[in-house]
Amino acid sequence: MSTAPVTGPITVLLVDDHPVVRSGLAGLLAAHPEVEVVGEAADGAEALEKAAALEPAVVLMDISMPGVDGIEATRQLSGRGFAGAVVMLTSFSDKARVTDALRAGAIGYLLKDCEPGEVVAAIRSAANGHSPLDPRIAGALLPTRSAAPGADLSAREREVLDLVSEGLANKQIARRLGITERTVKVHLGNVFRRIGVADRTSAALWARDNLGA
Repeated sequence: MSTAPVTGPITVLLVDDHPVVRSGLAGLLAAHPEVEVVGEAADGAEALEKAAALEPAVVLMDISMPGVDGIEATRQLSGRGFAGAVVMLTSFSDKARVTDALRAGAIGYLLKDCEPGEVVAAIRSAANGHSPLDPRIAGALLPTRSAAPGADLSAREREVLDLVSEGLANKQIARRLGITERTVKVHLGNVFRRIGVADRTSAALWARDNLGA
């Protein structure tokens, strides 16, 4: 199920432990009236508080921060049923961090040296339910050929895939698992990337052939 397009300004929470980075991002986004920065946070703990209070449509989240880092903050946001989208904006492109961030619930992943326009485009994309990914980290998402089919899927991703195989829609899956529909979409997007398919039907067929679903 597709997410309805955002009609008003896209509210954004900036999370980074470096004030100069937050200031630069705020300045960049101020030039785009369709985007509104509603808050800033210097670490993951503050991000959790601000996200709960402000309910932004998109959180631009750094990974490496003191105390609660960006991946743990994202994991906790997902666990609390946060309705917005988390896009990681970081300098790390290694497979472990990319995978951990997406499994934690991030819907997108950008590198800090990307073009300014890419940040704005990613915010728009994430706000409308899509998964903006920096092309340079795409290789980190390719499944390891030597791994058993489905071995890199998390337990929750396996649950979502099983329910897709049963023919359930995202709303039904969300109700069955007690999570938000947006979280279902995040998990499903991760599943598609990891098993190398592009739609629900192909995912269901893959599960039948590889997992006996």
